[in-house]
Amino acid sequence: MSVIKLEKLGPIAILTLTRPEMMNALGQEGDGVAVAEACAEIEADPAIRCAILTGEGRAFSAGGDIKAMKARTGSFGGSPNNIREGYRRNIHKLVKSLYNLEVPLIAAVNGAAIGLGCDVACMADVRIASDTAKFGVTFLKLGLIPGDGGAWLLPRIIGASRAAELLFTGDVIDAATAAEWGLISKAVPGDTLMDEAMALATRMAQQPPQSLRLAKTLLRHGTTASYDTIMEMSAAAQSMMHHTDDHIEGVNAILEKRKPTFEGR
Repeated sequence: MSVIKLEKLGPIAILTLTRPEMMNALGQEGDGVAVAEACAEIEADPAIRCAILTGEGRAFSAGGDIKAMKARTGSFGGSPNNIREGYRRNIHKLVKSLYNLEVPLIAAVNGAAIGLGCDVACMADVRIASDTAKFGVTFLKLGLIPGDGGAWLLPRIIGASRAAELLFTGDVIDAATAAEWGLISKAVPGDTLMDEAMALATRMAQQPPQSLRLAKTLLRHGTTASYDTIMEMSAAAQSMMHHTDDHIEGVNAILEKRKPTFEGR
């Protein structure tokens, strides 16, 4: 069975991790391909304007499959070179597909997000969580290091000092602390989490889809590119947006004091 399920509700795609019996542990052979295929399907559908990632059952994701680590199977088996290639081919494919998704991605963290699971949540543009969710970067407790890009991304989200504190202690923090630190936007009652995520996704999906995807691209590159590079990218992208029907619709809607209707043209 695939690790992920894709549903489409109008302009919103919902990605659900589907191993509840394993707290949505990741790293089995084929996980990267399954997630990459789901993301590719979203990107190829111009009707999709936003996506939500969540987990089935009581966890968002408990991280890497510890039983597979013990058995040395899947991405965690073989020689050091085999394991390196397993990460690059499988786990890195999974996280890169989520991080590079063209449409905005909201992580609706419904429970524990630990290790790789926490890093997967960090691949999203926005994170909201159940007030019972917990977050941990617990790789060192397993004698490991973040093998999936978390060491690059986490300091950019919560700052170097707090990222170091989480990684070096292996502490697990609650949703209230995660909100205080900026790891999530907010914590909400668990029974309202998906409603909150859908409401946020709906507001995003009301934006013009071409501009929305390009705006996300600029934000992503803005974390690493120089100011001058972003300025040139912005000028090039803006010149295209000025020639879209959605731009004209937005201008007319403001002048006519009405809500715009963006159609992706």
